[in-house]
Amino acid sequence: MSSEVDVTHELAAFLRTRRERLTPDELALPASGRTRRTPGLRREEVAELAGVSVDYVVRLEQGRGLHPSPEVLEALARALRLTDDERAYLFDLAQQRPVTRPRPADQDPGLLARLVHDLSPLPCMLLNHRFDILAWNAEMAGLLLDFAALPDEQRNSLWLCFLHPDFRDLFRDREQVLREGIADLRAAWAAHSSDAALDGLVTELTARSEDFVRLWGMRDVKVNGRGHKRLRHPRVGPLTIDFEVLNPLQDPDQRLVIYRAADAASQAALDAIARESTNGLRTLRAL
Repeated sequence: MSSEVDVTHELAAFLRTRRERLTPDELALPASGRTRRTPGLRREEVAELAGVSVDYVVRLEQGRGLHPSPEVLEALARALRLTDDERAYLFDLAQQRPVTRPRPADQDPGLLARLVHDLSPLPCMLLNHRFDILAWNAEMAGLLLDFAALPDEQRNSLWLCFLHPDFRDLFRDREQVLREGIADLRAAWAAHSSDAALDGLVTELTARSEDFVRLWGMRDVKVNGRGHKRLRHPRVGPLTIDFEVLNPLQDPDQRLVIYRAADAASQAALDAIARESTNGLRTLRAL
């Protein structure tokens, strides 16, 4: 049996089980007056809720080779009250891409912020899909910038790269860093086309940075999950870091960015920054 047949049968079985778990009372459907011999909704009720024909629902549940469009899958997901995970599973089975992806509202980063601090002495920070810096540990602040001293509207990694004077000489491969950042931003911008705040960031950078206008016009698109950066730190000198970006399953729009030294000399530089950060915290606590 081919994988295509297996997937078709699984799609059919999945739709049946989701229909059978629902009751008319849950959906506030009027009582039909007929005795229900099987659990759940009737196919005609699902068809009416989804705006498709009863025959179409029957053929889907019998695995008769239909290839529903994203719009039909969306209607079925709503009719069957699928969770986000179930909805994604339905689209995967049908080998379709959702017209829109449900995204949670900005969540409290509290738990992930604790993880950022627990990862010390590795420099670490938490970003959202707009590249706002939501949390950071002392080592990341010592390596890059004292984020706490910035106004909220400047606490954004791309804003800093293009507009903050301290970042102009921080990256030894500045052109590459900017180009990769914009390629990542383009992917996020397309995935969140209705996000006014993200659109505002693009508008501001377009108005204030010639580099941004030039690189944005290239229309490069790439999500940067890992890589390396060559830095020139004002106190410890040149160093190279490898970075890894992790997306939490419960909120994939947030990004945990972790830096590690790429070589022994860079590790010594990070150790020096970590000692400075630790001493600074002790001084603050003593005041």
